[in-house]
Amino acid sequence: MQPKSGHIELSVIIPTFNEEGNIALLIQRLEATMTGIGCTAYEYIFIDDGSTDQSLENIKQARLENKQVQYLQFSKNFGHQYALKAGLDHARGAAVVSLDADLQHPPELIAQMYALWKDGAELVYTRRQDESSTGFFKRKSAKLFYWLANRLAEVPIEEGTADFRLMDRKVVNAIKAFKESDLFLRGLIPTLGFKQVGLDYIPAKRHSGQTKYSLSKMFQFAINGITSSSAKPLYLSIYLGLFFACLAFLYGCYAVYLALFTSEAITGWTSLIASVLFIGGIQMILIGIVGIYLGKLFVQSKQRPTYIIKENSIWKFKNCH
Repeated sequence: MQPKSGHIELSVIIPTFNEEGNIALLIQRLEATMTGIGCTAYEYIFIDDGSTDQSLENIKQARLENKQVQYLQFSKNFGHQYALKAGLDHARGAAVVSLDADLQHPPELIAQMYALWKDGAELVYTRRQDESSTGFFKRKSAKLFYWLANRLAEVPIEEGTADFRLMDRKVVNAIKAFKESDLFLRGLIPTLGFKQVGLDYIPAKRHSGQTKYSLSKMFQFAINGITSSSAKPLYLSIYLGLFFACLAFLYGCYAVYLALFTSEAITGWTSLIASVLFIGGIQMILIGIVGIYLGKLFVQSKQRPTYIIKENSIWKFKNCH
């Protein structure tokens, strides 16, 4: 898709949370990339997700020196996925690239994405190949997530895929049409169709700062990702219910057989209480799964904005969505 005269060809959206030490170098590397591919009509949109350091001040300073730099400041921390959505809502380019501000997504890879887009690709996504720059626990938990997600999701998610991708305007408009309050882009993207091409990359070590994903946030992200992209966990409750019902029936038959045809009797409260507690625990887990889905429906029904913008450099846009 080629941009019309005077229109922005490429938008780069960058969710940012406490990345004060990365802003200047990221823009420097992006500028070198844009020069290398010969793109002159572009914009960088930083989405400040409630940073508590000097990230926003550094972005504003960069904007004084480079008018291609734009920013959106959230009123509080809404989360990475909503920052991405805000960027997509406000991006004006014929193609949109999303990447993180920690420099683990190499900006130089945009050149290959751009070339593939020029050749007709409508969505260029990336896959991590070398995880040595991430911790052992994060690597193992990520593998577990993809293993579980691909058994529960309606459409498989390739292992190692990241929120580092290029999207044609048609893809961006399709994503914007989704009105979900709980957005999980990694699960949504594979379901969209379009002409998709994958690129492998080796993530760099974080240039500055610390990872924002704690154990609890990673667990919450995984649960949200699975329940946002599939209803199969609800079927799990049916299967487990049938399994334990059959198990209880067989056990009952066995107890009747012992009572009628043998002199033995099943005694002991320990096994009985253990069985009740085990089955009760399973029931609580299943009720929790159902509760998550009901909670999502409740939140969706209130139709509250998914993010609120406190300040931005693109004034013609609404401040909440």
